[in-house]
Amino acid sequence: MNITIVPEQEETTPETNDGFASEFDDGEMRNISSFEIVSEMKIGWNLGNSLDAEGPTETHWGNPVTTKAMIDAIANRGFKTIRIPVTWRFHQGPSPNYTVSKAWLDRVEEVVNYARANNMYVILNTHHEDTWIIPTYTKANEVKNRLSKLWTQIATRFRNYSDYLIFETLNEPRYENTPQEWTGGTAEGRDVVNQYHQVCLDAIRTTGGNNMSRHVMISTYAASTFPVAINALKIPNNDDKAIVSLHSYFPFPFTLGGTDTTWGTNSDKQALDAEMDKIKAKFIDNGIPVVLGEWSSGNLNNLSDRITHAAYYANAAAQRGMPCVWWDNGKIGVSKDDLGIFNRRNLAWVFDDIADVITKAYQQ
Repeated sequence: MNITIVPEQEETTPETNDGFASEFDDGEMRNISSFEIVSEMKIGWNLGNSLDAEGPTETHWGNPVTTKAMIDAIANRGFKTIRIPVTWRFHQGPSPNYTVSKAWLDRVEEVVNYARANNMYVILNTHHEDTWIIPTYTKANEVKNRLSKLWTQIATRFRNYSDYLIFETLNEPRYENTPQEWTGGTAEGRDVVNQYHQVCLDAIRTTGGNNMSRHVMISTYAASTFPVAINALKIPNNDDKAIVSLHSYFPFPFTLGGTDTTWGTNSDKQALDAEMDKIKAKFIDNGIPVVLGEWSSGNLNNLSDRITHAAYYANAAAQRGMPCVWWDNGKIGVSKDDLGIFNRRNLAWVFDDIADVITKAYQQ
């Protein structure tokens, strides 16, 4: 298990924010259902490849330091939700305490407050922790111990925030570089992922305060929509504040695979409708709300087809009561990996037409 420690991390006691969460968040919990929360989240945007970079700083993967002006621009464009992926392992001390550095907690909270200053919903998670969150029986006890300590620290820091802050226990929990990594996992893997969610949620609830009733997103194995994955998901404790988190880059050859640059035929639309209906039938129709926490498409000089796909996807999700959160990794070149629609350096909407159709989908 690789634990990288940077010099800033010394064993410190994480601060507890008592009283108001911050000047940007009044700490109100409105005693509303997760379905009501989800209905307000609408369209979202991911701050991808920044705080979740696999390195000691948020600029490690080439994106600039996140500023309030960036988040202001996202909010002003009509996005109601921001997902802030965070990688914690480069800022954690060793066992037995796995203490997260105060400096990193402070920085994460600073970015959360940029969004709360715009009255946005915020999804805060653990991201790119797959080197140690390994879903096997042999690793389970070790991982559960560390997960519990990590989420206790995160939840303690943010426990006085309002219900506009949503925790997401795990990102795409999976066993990396295995044959079943992206096809729903093995029975063992799916079972252990359920156990990991249980430990995370228990840690969050135990911190008390607003976290007793905070809305928490729970993902399938790898956040997959494969039937074997969605059928295996267990909501810990049948918690009525749980929201299912799914990532549906559908269809993969067009969105991420880079092998198909066209989209928009009747059969394309029927297939996407079938994907959305499958999710709705499994969860929403059974009283469990869903957030599509990641989706997007790479830029292969096929803007017209990307716009057509984005509009249809967002409208299909909105019609079924599911917010969707565009995965923007800050890359704005021409390749299947260039998923950015917003230039964080000059605060310009490089693909404003995509931003336009997906925000309008949730205004109807």
